[in-house]
Amino acid sequence: MNLLILSSSTGGGHNMRAYALRDWWKANGGKAMVSQPLETTFKLYKYGSDFYNFIQKYCPRFHLFYFFFLEFANLHRKKESIFGSAKWIREIIRFKPDVVVSVHAHLNHGYFQILKQNLPSEFKFVIYCGEMSDSLGFSRHWVNCDADYFLGPFSETCDAAIKRGMPVDKTLEVEPLLRSSFYKDLTRQEKDAILTKFEILPTKPILLLGTGANGVNKHLEVLSSLSKLQHNFQVVALCGENLEIYNKILLQKDKYDFKVLPLQIIDDYEMAILLESSKLFFTRPGAGSTTEAVVSGTPVIFDISGGVMPQERNNLNFWSSRSSGLITLKDPMDISKYISSSIPRVKIELGNSPIKLLTHLENLCN
Repeated sequence: MNLLILSSSTGGGHNMRAYALRDWWKANGGKAMVSQPLETTFKLYKYGSDFYNFIQKYCPRFHLFYFFFLEFANLHRKKESIFGSAKWIREIIRFKPDVVVSVHAHLNHGYFQILKQNLPSEFKFVIYCGEMSDSLGFSRHWVNCDADYFLGPFSETCDAAIKRGMPVDKTLEVEPLLRSSFYKDLTRQEKDAILTKFEILPTKPILLLGTGANGVNKHLEVLSSLSKLQHNFQVVALCGENLEIYNKILLQKDKYDFKVLPLQIIDDYEMAILLESSKLFFTRPGAGSTTEAVVSGTPVIFDISGGVMPQERNNLNFWSSRSSGLITLKDPMDISKYISSSIPRVKIELGNSPIKLLTHLENLCN
Protein backbone atom coordinates (compact mmCIF):
# COMPACT_ATOMS: atom_id res chain seq x y z
CA MET A 1 0.00 0.00 0.00
CA ASN A 2 1.34 3.43 -0.99
CA LEU A 3 1.23 6.17 1.64
CA LEU A 4 1.55 9.85 0.70
CA ILE A 5 2.32 12.24 3.57
CA LEU A 6 1.69 15.97 3.12
CA SER A 7 3.86 18.20 5.29
CA SER A 8 5.48 21.63 5.54
CA SER A 9 8.69 23.12 6.91
CA THR A 10 6.91 25.69 9.07
CA GLY A 11 8.57 24.98 12.40
CA GLY A 12 10.01 21.52 12.93
CA GLY A 13 7.20 19.38 14.31
CA HIS A 14 5.33 18.78 11.06
CA ASN A 15 8.34 17.34 9.26
CA MET A 16 9.41 15.37 12.32
CA ARG A 17 6.03 13.61 12.34
CA ALA A 18 5.98 13.22 8.56
CA TYR A 19 9.38 11.55 8.36
CA ALA A 20 8.67 9.45 11.44
CA LEU A 21 5.49 8.12 9.81
CA ARG A 22 7.35 7.50 6.55
CA ASP A 23 10.02 5.47 8.35
CA TRP A 24 7.48 3.47 10.39
CA TRP A 25 5.50 2.71 7.23
CA LYS A 26 8.56 1.56 5.31
CA ALA A 27 9.68 -0.56 8.26
CA ASN A 28 6.35 -2.38 8.01
CA GLY A 29 6.91 -3.11 4.32
CA GLY A 30 4.92 -0.32 2.69
CA LYS A 31 5.91 2.46 0.29
CA ALA A 32 5.80 6.04 1.55
CA MET A 33 6.58 9.49 0.19
CA VAL A 34 6.71 12.86 1.98
CA SER A 35 5.60 15.84 -0.12
CA GLN A 36 5.82 19.54 0.79
CA PRO A 37 3.66 21.44 -1.70
CA LEU A 38 3.92 24.78 0.12
CA GLU A 39 7.70 24.77 -0.29
CA THR A 40 8.02 23.15 -3.73
CA THR A 41 5.26 24.55 -5.96
CA PHE A 42 4.59 28.31 -5.90
CA LYS A 43 7.31 30.76 -4.78
CA LEU A 44 4.90 32.91 -2.78
CA TYR A 45 3.95 29.92 -0.65
CA LYS A 46 7.65 29.24 -0.01
CA TYR A 47 8.09 32.87 1.07
CA GLY A 48 5.15 32.46 3.45
CA SER A 49 6.74 29.39 5.01
CA ASP A 50 10.09 31.17 5.34
CA PHE A 51 8.34 34.19 6.88
CA TYR A 52 6.74 31.93 9.48
CA ASN A 53 10.17 30.62 10.45
CA PHE A 54 11.62 34.13 10.50
CA ILE A 55 8.91 35.25 12.95
CA GLN A 56 9.46 32.17 15.10
CA LYS A 57 13.16 32.94 15.32
CA TYR A 58 13.13 36.69 15.83
CA CYS A 59 9.70 37.82 17.09
CA PRO A 60 7.34 35.04 18.25
CA ARG A 61 4.72 37.47 19.56
CA PHE A 62 4.22 38.89 16.05
CA HIS A 63 2.98 35.49 14.97
CA LEU A 64 -0.31 36.31 16.68
CA PHE A 65 -1.06 38.62 13.74
CA TYR A 66 0.34 36.29 11.07
CA PHE A 67 -1.60 33.33 12.47
CA PHE A 68 -4.95 35.13 12.34
CA PHE A 69 -4.18 36.50 8.88
CA LEU A 70 -3.71 32.92 7.67
CA GLU A 71 -6.82 31.80 9.54
CA PHE A 72 -9.06 34.14 7.60
CA ALA A 73 -7.17 34.66 4.33
CA ASN A 74 -8.14 31.15 3.17
CA LEU A 75 -5.10 30.98 0.89
CA HIS A 76 -5.32 27.20 0.51
CA ARG A 77 -8.96 26.58 1.36
CA LYS A 78 -10.17 26.03 -2.21
CA LYS A 79 -8.46 24.36 -5.15
CA GLU A 80 -9.28 27.31 -7.43
CA SER A 81 -7.13 29.66 -5.36
CA ILE A 82 -4.05 27.42 -5.30
CA PHE A 83 -1.24 28.15 -7.77
CA GLY A 84 1.63 26.09 -9.15
CA SER A 85 0.22 22.61 -8.51
CA ALA A 86 0.46 21.14 -12.05
CA LYS A 87 3.96 19.66 -11.70
CA TRP A 88 3.21 18.58 -8.14
CA ILE A 89 0.10 16.61 -9.10
CA ARG A 90 1.96 14.83 -11.91
CA GLU A 91 4.47 13.59 -9.35
CA ILE A 92 1.67 12.39 -7.06
CA ILE A 93 -0.12 10.61 -9.91
CA ARG A 94 3.09 8.66 -10.63
CA PHE A 95 3.29 7.59 -6.99
CA LYS A 96 -0.35 6.31 -6.97
CA PRO A 97 -1.19 6.76 -3.26
CA ASP A 98 -3.75 4.52 -1.61
CA VAL A 99 -3.83 6.66 1.54
CA VAL A 100 -2.94 10.33 1.96
CA VAL A 101 -2.09 11.67 5.43
CA SER A 102 -1.81 15.41 5.99
CA VAL A 103 0.18 16.55 9.02
CA HIS A 104 -0.28 20.28 8.34
CA ALA A 105 -3.45 22.36 8.74
CA HIS A 106 -3.11 24.27 5.46
CA LEU A 107 -2.90 21.10 3.36
CA ASN A 108 -6.28 19.69 4.41
CA HIS A 109 -8.65 21.48 2.02
CA GLY A 110 -7.55 22.86 -1.35
CA TYR A 111 -4.81 20.29 -1.86
CA PHE A 112 -7.24 17.52 -0.89
CA GLN A 113 -9.63 18.83 -3.56
CA ILE A 114 -6.84 18.87 -6.15
CA LEU A 115 -5.99 15.26 -5.35
CA LYS A 116 -9.65 14.20 -5.59
CA GLN A 117 -9.99 15.93 -8.96
CA ASN A 118 -6.81 14.51 -10.49
CA LEU A 119 -5.96 11.11 -9.04
CA PRO A 120 -7.30 8.36 -11.30
CA SER A 121 -8.09 5.92 -8.49
CA GLU A 122 -9.82 6.13 -5.13
CA PHE A 123 -7.79 7.01 -2.03
CA LYS A 124 -8.43 7.66 1.64
CA PHE A 125 -7.62 11.07 3.09
CA VAL A 126 -6.60 11.29 6.75
CA ILE A 127 -5.61 14.27 8.89
CA TYR A 128 -3.04 13.67 11.63
CA CYS A 129 -2.90 16.71 13.89
CA GLY A 130 0.08 16.95 16.24
CA GLU A 131 -1.38 19.74 18.38
CA MET A 132 -1.49 18.72 22.02
CA SER A 133 -4.56 20.63 23.21
CA ASP A 134 -6.95 23.48 22.50
CA SER A 135 -6.57 27.26 22.46
CA LEU A 136 -6.97 30.13 20.01
CA GLY A 137 -3.88 28.65 18.35
CA PHE A 138 -5.72 25.51 17.23
CA SER A 139 -6.27 26.35 13.57
CA ARG A 140 -9.75 25.95 12.11
CA HIS A 141 -8.04 24.62 8.99
CA TRP A 142 -7.24 21.38 10.80
CA VAL A 143 -10.88 20.36 10.44
CA ASN A 144 -12.29 19.09 7.16
CA CYS A 145 -15.50 17.11 7.49
CA ASP A 146 -14.94 15.62 4.00
CA ALA A 147 -11.78 13.86 5.19
CA ASP A 148 -12.13 10.18 6.01
CA TYR A 149 -10.62 10.60 9.48
CA PHE A 150 -9.13 13.09 11.89
CA LEU A 151 -6.47 11.49 14.10
CA GLY A 152 -4.88 13.12 17.14
CA PRO A 153 -2.28 12.14 19.74
CA PHE A 154 -4.40 13.02 22.78
CA SER A 155 -8.03 13.28 23.80
CA GLU A 156 -7.57 17.06 24.11
CA THR A 157 -6.59 17.22 20.42
CA CYS A 158 -9.64 15.26 19.34
CA ASP A 159 -11.97 17.30 21.56
CA ALA A 160 -10.65 20.50 19.96
CA ALA A 161 -11.42 19.14 16.49
CA ILE A 162 -14.90 17.97 17.47
CA LYS A 163 -15.61 21.39 18.97
CA ARG A 164 -14.80 22.91 15.57
CA GLY A 165 -17.17 20.60 13.72
CA MET A 166 -15.28 17.37 13.02
CA PRO A 167 -17.77 14.45 13.19
CA VAL A 168 -17.26 12.31 16.29
CA ASP A 169 -17.38 9.08 14.27
CA LYS A 170 -14.49 10.32 12.11
CA THR A 171 -12.31 11.40 15.05
CA LEU A 172 -9.89 9.03 16.74
CA GLU A 173 -7.18 9.32 19.40
CA VAL A 174 -4.13 7.32 18.26
CA GLU A 175 -1.36 8.46 20.65
CA PRO A 176 1.77 10.49 19.72
CA LEU A 177 3.66 10.01 16.47
CA LEU A 178 7.39 10.20 17.18
CA ARG A 179 10.70 8.89 15.92
CA SER A 180 11.42 5.23 16.68
CA SER A 181 13.81 5.65 19.63
CA PHE A 182 11.11 7.24 21.78
CA TYR A 183 9.25 3.91 21.81
CA LYS A 184 12.22 1.91 23.05
CA ASP A 185 12.77 0.75 26.61
CA LEU A 186 16.29 2.16 26.90
CA THR A 187 18.59 0.30 29.27
CA ARG A 188 21.02 1.83 31.74
CA GLN A 189 23.89 0.43 29.67
CA GLU A 190 22.60 2.12 26.51
CA LYS A 191 22.22 5.43 28.28
CA ASP A 192 25.67 5.25 29.86
CA ALA A 193 27.25 4.40 26.51
CA ILE A 194 25.86 7.58 24.88
CA LEU A 195 26.71 9.75 27.87
CA THR A 196 30.25 8.37 27.83
CA LYS A 197 30.48 9.07 24.10
CA PHE A 198 29.77 12.76 24.80
CA GLU A 199 31.93 12.75 27.97
CA ILE A 200 28.89 13.44 30.17
CA LEU A 201 29.00 12.12 33.74
CA PRO A 202 25.97 9.92 34.52
CA THR A 203 26.37 10.73 38.23
CA LYS A 204 26.04 14.51 37.90
CA PRO A 205 22.75 16.32 37.07
CA ILE A 206 22.33 17.22 33.40
CA LEU A 207 20.62 20.44 32.32
CA LEU A 208 19.50 20.11 28.70
CA LEU A 209 19.01 23.26 26.61
CA GLY A 210 16.81 22.70 23.57
CA THR A 211 16.70 24.42 20.22
CA GLY A 212 14.05 24.58 17.53
CA ALA A 213 14.41 23.46 13.93
CA ASN A 214 15.19 27.09 13.08
CA GLY A 215 17.98 27.31 15.65
CA VAL A 216 15.88 29.36 18.08
CA ASN A 217 17.50 29.38 21.52
CA LYS A 218 18.74 31.52 24.39
CA HIS A 219 21.74 29.42 25.32
CA LEU A 220 24.19 32.24 26.03
CA GLU A 221 21.76 34.01 28.37
CA VAL A 222 21.04 30.75 30.20
CA LEU A 223 24.71 29.95 30.63
CA SER A 224 25.34 33.44 31.99
CA SER A 225 22.55 32.96 34.53
CA LEU A 226 23.77 29.51 35.58
CA SER A 227 27.28 30.83 36.17
CA LYS A 228 25.96 32.56 39.31
CA LEU A 229 25.12 29.25 41.00
CA GLN A 230 26.95 26.54 42.87
CA HIS A 231 28.13 24.34 40.03
CA ASN A 232 26.96 20.81 40.85
CA PHE A 233 25.63 20.21 37.33
CA GLN A 234 26.64 19.94 33.69
CA VAL A 235 24.96 21.61 30.70
CA VAL A 236 24.24 20.12 27.29
CA ALA A 237 23.33 22.82 24.77
CA LEU A 238 21.61 21.56 21.64
CA CYS A 239 22.38 23.94 18.78
CA GLY A 240 21.02 22.11 15.75
CA GLU A 241 21.85 24.02 12.58
CA ASN A 242 22.67 27.23 14.47
CA LEU A 243 26.40 27.16 13.77
CA GLU A 244 26.89 30.68 15.13
CA ILE A 245 25.70 29.77 18.63
CA TYR A 246 27.56 26.46 18.51
CA ASN A 247 30.86 28.21 17.75
CA LYS A 248 30.28 30.91 20.37
CA ILE A 249 29.72 28.30 23.06
CA LEU A 250 32.80 26.39 21.95
CA LEU A 251 34.87 29.55 22.35
CA GLN A 252 33.37 30.48 25.72
CA LYS A 253 32.76 27.13 27.43
CA ASP A 254 36.09 27.06 29.27
CA LYS A 255 35.27 30.26 31.14
CA TYR A 256 32.49 28.47 33.07
CA ASP A 257 33.19 26.50 36.23
CA PHE A 258 30.78 23.78 35.09
CA LYS A 259 31.02 21.51 32.07
CA VAL A 260 29.31 22.86 28.95
CA LEU A 261 28.82 20.60 25.95
CA PRO A 262 27.42 22.18 22.75
CA LEU A 263 26.03 19.70 20.25
CA GLN A 264 24.94 20.17 16.67
CA ILE A 265 22.42 17.87 15.01
CA ILE A 266 21.91 14.61 16.92
CA ASP A 267 19.76 11.60 16.06
CA ASP A 268 16.59 10.45 17.79
CA TYR A 269 18.40 7.74 19.77
CA GLU A 270 20.75 10.27 21.31
CA MET A 271 17.92 12.74 21.90
CA ALA A 272 15.78 10.15 23.67
CA ILE A 273 18.67 9.22 25.96
CA LEU A 274 19.55 12.82 26.75
CA LEU A 275 15.94 13.62 27.62
CA GLU A 276 15.53 10.57 29.85
CA SER A 277 18.85 11.34 31.58
CA SER A 278 18.28 15.07 32.20
CA LYS A 279 17.15 16.75 35.38
CA LEU A 280 15.76 19.66 33.39
CA PHE A 281 14.85 20.52 29.79
CA PHE A 282 14.71 24.23 28.87
CA THR A 283 12.90 24.69 25.56
CA ARG A 284 10.32 26.61 23.56
CA PRO A 285 6.83 25.08 23.93
CA GLY A 286 6.70 23.58 20.44
CA ALA A 287 4.58 20.49 19.93
CA GLY A 288 7.51 18.30 18.87
CA SER A 289 9.88 19.03 21.75
CA THR A 290 7.06 19.14 24.31
CA THR A 291 5.68 15.76 23.20
CA GLU A 292 9.16 14.21 23.33
CA ALA A 293 9.59 15.55 26.87
CA VAL A 294 6.18 14.16 27.87
CA VAL A 295 6.92 10.61 26.70
CA SER A 296 10.38 10.81 28.31
CA GLY A 297 9.02 12.13 31.62
CA THR A 298 11.52 15.02 31.60
CA PRO A 299 10.91 18.08 33.84
CA VAL A 300 10.53 21.18 31.66
CA ILE A 301 10.93 24.93 32.02
CA PHE A 302 9.46 26.69 28.99
CA ASP A 303 11.20 29.56 27.25
CA ILE A 304 8.60 32.15 26.18
CA SER A 305 11.01 35.03 25.66
CA GLY A 306 9.79 37.15 22.76
CA GLY A 307 6.20 36.08 23.40
CA VAL A 308 4.09 32.97 22.95
CA MET A 309 3.02 31.90 19.47
CA PRO A 310 -0.67 30.89 19.26
CA GLN A 311 0.22 27.27 18.47
CA GLU A 312 2.57 27.14 21.46
CA ARG A 313 -0.34 28.11 23.70
CA ASN A 314 -1.98 24.76 22.81
CA ASN A 315 0.97 22.89 24.27
CA LEU A 316 1.18 25.05 27.38
CA ASN A 317 -2.50 24.36 28.00
CA PHE A 318 -1.85 20.62 27.72
CA TRP A 319 1.03 20.85 30.18
CA SER A 320 -1.02 22.90 32.64
CA SER A 321 -3.88 20.38 32.60
CA ARG A 322 -1.67 17.30 32.99
CA SER A 323 1.08 18.43 35.39
CA SER A 324 1.43 19.81 38.90
CA GLY A 325 2.47 23.21 37.56
CA LEU A 326 3.79 25.26 34.68
CA ILE A 327 7.03 27.27 34.71
CA THR A 328 7.50 29.76 31.90
CA LEU A 329 10.31 32.29 31.60
CA LYS A 330 9.99 35.56 29.73
CA ASP A 331 13.63 36.27 30.63
CA PRO A 332 16.02 33.28 30.29
CA MET A 333 18.31 34.94 32.83
CA ASP A 334 15.74 33.97 35.48
CA ILE A 335 16.45 30.26 35.09
CA SER A 336 18.94 30.27 37.97
CA LYS A 337 16.03 30.86 40.38
CA TYR A 338 14.52 27.46 39.59
CA ILE A 339 17.47 25.06 39.42
CA SER A 340 17.08 23.99 43.04
CA SER A 341 13.27 23.81 42.78
CA SER A 342 11.02 20.89 41.97
CA ILE A 343 10.37 21.23 38.24
CA PRO A 344 6.98 19.97 36.92
CA ARG A 345 6.93 16.93 34.67
CA VAL A 346 4.40 14.88 32.71
CA LYS A 347 4.92 11.21 31.91
CA ILE A 348 2.95 9.30 29.27
CA GLU A 349 3.79 5.69 28.54
CA LEU A 350 4.09 4.47 24.95
CA GLY A 351 4.15 0.98 23.48
CA ASN A 352 6.92 -0.19 21.18
CA SER A 353 5.44 1.56 18.10
CA PRO A 354 2.60 3.94 17.11
CA ILE A 355 0.52 0.81 16.66
CA LYS A 356 -2.92 2.45 16.82
CA LEU A 357 -2.05 4.85 14.03
CA LEU A 358 -0.37 2.27 11.81
CA THR A 359 -3.14 -0.29 12.27
CA HIS A 360 -5.82 2.26 11.48
CA LEU A 361 -4.09 3.34 8.27
CA GLU A 362 -3.55 -0.28 7.19
CA ASN A 363 -7.23 -1.10 7.78
CA LEU A 364 -8.46 1.79 5.65
CA CYS A 365 -7.80 -0.08 2.42
CA ASN A 366 -8.84 -3.54 3.58
